[in-house]
Amino acid sequence: MSFANKSDGIPLYPVSSSNFEQWLTNLPGLQQKWLKAAGFNAKAGELCSLPDANGELHGYAFGMADEGWLYQLAPLPAKLPTGRYRLVSDWGRGQRLQAGLGWGLACYQFDLYRDPQREMPELALEDDIAVDAGRLLAAQSLVRDLVNTPTEDMGPEQLAAAMRSEADEFDASMTVVQGVELLNSNFPAIHVVGRASDREPRLLKMEWGDDEHPLLALCGKGVCFDTGGLNLKPGSGMALMKKDMGGSAHVLALARLIMQAGLPVRLLVLIPAVENSVSGNAYRPGDVIPTRKGLSVEIGNTDAEGRVVLADALAYACESEPDLVIDFATLTGAARVALGTDIPPVFSNNIDIAKQMMAAGEEEEDPLWVMPLYQPYKELLKSPIADLNNMASTPFGGCITAALFMEHFVTEATDWVHIDTWAWNQGNRPGRPAGGEAEGLRAVFRYLKDRYG
Repeated sequence: MSFANKSDGIPLYPVSSSNFEQWLTNLPGLQQKWLKAAGFNAKAGELCSLPDANGELHGYAFGMADEGWLYQLAPLPAKLPTGRYRLVSDWGRGQRLQAGLGWGLACYQFDLYRDPQREMPELALEDDIAVDAGRLLAAQSLVRDLVNTPTEDMGPEQLAAAMRSEADEFDASMTVVQGVELLNSNFPAIHVVGRASDREPRLLKMEWGDDEHPLLALCGKGVCFDTGGLNLKPGSGMALMKKDMGGSAHVLALARLIMQAGLPVRLLVLIPAVENSVSGNAYRPGDVIPTRKGLSVEIGNTDAEGRVVLADALAYACESEPDLVIDFATLTGAARVALGTDIPPVFSNNIDIAKQMMAAGEEEEDPLWVMPLYQPYKELLKSPIADLNNMASTPFGGCITAALFMEHFVTEATDWVHIDTWAWNQGNRPGRPAGGEAEGLRAVFRYLKDRYG
């Protein structure tokens, strides 16, 4: 538990280095002397205890970062003793909410396979802030938990169970199309990619909301492990491939936030859940495969499987004439080359929506960056024997050509957004432990609240 719905607790006093000297003069003499003796200068993340008149613990002073609110408190849980704390400041509601969320993110521990490493301190927040911060924390923790879980315990079946859990909690309906039924139900691309695994491929579908509300479709890449298929990855390339279902984790968490908030939408969540494995019946480079939309796809590389399974999901989503389709996918290394690991690119056939999501990301300290659906690059996806190739004829602009491939499966009249997320923290930072991470989740939820709320 990271938050407490009470106002009691050991005081925490934020102070910036720019106003430290002025702040210091307003303290009792004992505390001034104590801070000076301790060498406290209010550097970002710096922490120092404050005594009361009797020499007992009164609270803690901590140095603020120069900008942002999300990670202002994030360095503190690792440094403070276990207990309950409260923030003493004139920060506004939004700032307290962001900082509280950052505190919670810093308290996260993945404890599926071992006991928690320590009991984390609690932060007392006003009741309404604690509720909102708790919901955001639970959603982001859900992404982290699902992505961090190894494939042995997070295959297509377990991913279906995760969706079932959300459906049951919010009285949503769920259906699963599995194995050969994918062929019978016209999801051939999903079946082709997942057929080599002894864990049958599936299309997971969850529906929620009033039929009178606009239809919002969420599609998440659910490749539970990606060997690369017959275009086998090297060992180093497979090391993080348990996270290749990160897109599905994002849409489940986003669906949770939408249902909790009661947004006036008719929600459709689609997850093609597969393992891209190697066996005698694995799909091959050079194969031409059918898709739900009727387009034939030449397989230039079996390691570009995410866009292939999403092709069927996107086509299916568009058949119901949705108001908006959003997909999340751990799709390309090219996106990381372009923008690094912290900033997912956002693509859309409606540039205004993409810009609004990017602006929402700035507000939420959850950055996105608009990238172009540069139509001339579609020429790079041409095939001499099929309607298109799943790989471009050049490695350049790889995240753009991947998005353009998926655009083929979206109807022209449908507003569509694609987010190429990494879903992983490379190293430990305050509030951002190494491992699974939600990237773009809060930005998109903020946009959806503004659009539908």
